[in-house]
Amino acid sequence: MQKVRGILIGRMQPVHNGHMQVINKILEEVDEIIIGIGSAQLSHELKDPFTAGERIVMMNQALAEENVDPSRYYIIPMQDINFNAIWASHVKMLTPPFSIVYSGNPLVKQLFSEEGYEVRQPPLYDRLHLSGTEVRRRILEDDNWQELVPKATVDVLNEIKGIERIKNLSIKEISDI
Repeated sequence: MQKVRGILIGRMQPVHNGHMQVINKILEEVDEIIIGIGSAQLSHELKDPFTAGERIVMMNQALAEENVDPSRYYIIPMQDINFNAIWASHVKMLTPPFSIVYSGNPLVKQLFSEEGYEVRQPPLYDRLHLSGTEVRRRILEDDNWQELVPKATVDVLNEIKGIERIKNLSIKEISDI
């Protein structure tokens, strides 16, 4: 019997509890999930502070914490190509075959629908609080960001000095007058 494989693509800047809830829900519907680490080429920017490798480690460790069987997922970095007409083909080239695309992004949904894929809207859990933007905002304001992320994310951010990185990236350069 052929396995049903789905794909979810996100920036994961950083991996947070909302990502984990969505992944666990998707795993109730498919045999395997491909987790695309989007905008893999970006890092060391306030909106995208972490490297693809750091995000892969966060995701791997968070899935291990949740006792997700490693044979049920693939984590693949995906660079942006800024060429929408061929983006779905680009993703297909990077991944194992899949039949279901999970996305709330209207462009992603359109591009994969045009390619004949089944597209499903993943559930969003407490989107007001469970977002990378909110996690990064709380880090900058010394607010409790740890409650929004798996322990693995906290551990990786401590290991890579991620808090210090975000705070340094937020400092505006003083230009010469």
